[in-house]
Amino acid sequence: MEGKLSRAAKKITSSSIQELSQLAQRCNAINLAEGFPDFPSPPHLKNAAVSAINSDFNQYRHVQGVCDLLAKMVKQMHGLDIDPVTDVAICCGQSEAFAAAIFATIDPGDEVILFDPSYETYEGCVAMAGGVPIHVPLDPPQWTLDPSKLLRSFTEKTKAIVLNSPHNPTGKVFTKEELEIIAGECCSRNCLAITDEVYEHITYDNLKHISLASFPGMLERTVITSSLSKSFSVTGWRVGWAIAPAFLASAIRNIHGRVTDSAPAPFQEAALTALRSPPEYFESLRRDYQSKRDYIIKLLDGVGFKIVFIPQGSFFLFAELPDNWLLSDVEFVKKLIIEAGVVAVPGQGFFHTNLSSNEVSSLNYQKRYVRFAFCKSDTTLTTVAERLGKLLDAAGHLALH
Repeated sequence: MEGKLSRAAKKITSSSIQELSQLAQRCNAINLAEGFPDFPSPPHLKNAAVSAINSDFNQYRHVQGVCDLLAKMVKQMHGLDIDPVTDVAICCGQSEAFAAAIFATIDPGDEVILFDPSYETYEGCVAMAGGVPIHVPLDPPQWTLDPSKLLRSFTEKTKAIVLNSPHNPTGKVFTKEELEIIAGECCSRNCLAITDEVYEHITYDNLKHISLASFPGMLERTVITSSLSKSFSVTGWRVGWAIAPAFLASAIRNIHGRVTDSAPAPFQEAALTALRSPPEYFESLRRDYQSKRDYIIKLLDGVGFKIVFIPQGSFFLFAELPDNWLLSDVEFVKKLIIEAGVVAVPGQGFFHTNLSSNEVSSLNYQKRYVRFAFCKSDTTLTTVAERLGKLLDAAGHLALH
């Protein structure tokens, strides 16, 4: 009966990140693969959710107040004026918001520009819509955008460009100059932009997140997607949103309604509490994550990794295997699980640029990175350090190679 699968289903494989998380559970390993916190969510948010459940907000529901607060937030952060009634779609997490935005805009044969490396969901959604992913590699080790590579990627079939900043897996925050180039091309070519801004509040070293929609001419051609998940440590609540011009937001709401009907009602109610958080909350969030970032950088640098690029945002470290470690990223991760009881993600799963025969040597870096999620408790990170410490050789480096 496998022949009954659709062409789209055949293109979509299981998530390597989720598979590694399941392996972590089976091996009782520490999960630094999947990007969810292992520490408690803020108590006042949990209390708000419990109160909503006890108040019987348990049926299908659209909470307009969430849209009102989102409009206020983007005005404060980016100076954008949006209509909370027409320009916001509440969805089941950023993942659904992004998928609905793709399905609302992409027809079979349309080309969609993605930056490489990138989160695996993007390419899958484009493929399911019948679109054609066009990958523009970011240049290591600083993951800079080469404008000439971007310009060459546009064709008459280009319909949209996907931008994730702060960036998963690298932790890059796109610079104002890079964003100006992207915005300029979108405007001159009348190209849509679909952004993933879930790490908008998690930036370091006094860097500020800039939304692509804030550039001249971009508000009318941008779909912003984000969620509560990362900023409030509630990845299981599945409350996200798309902010877009009214005609696009309406289409996204219609798709959402056919697929899932409603985001979880009690968690929408609790979102009202989250979105009213004072600036001090987000400042504390950044400080805490920056401390965890600095800890894992020192830890991995101390056991032999090449830490050339310091994450500027998100809660991931994309660490490079040293040249004298002959293991590939996949081989390293397997040994890390078995010998240290720690799970990370091989970097090559985030790369999509084809390795043609004349490019193999120049793109070998795709097999030399490992992503570590540091959105974990101090106790967890300390235990990771202890486990790695037991595997050090005489030179103080990991003896996995």
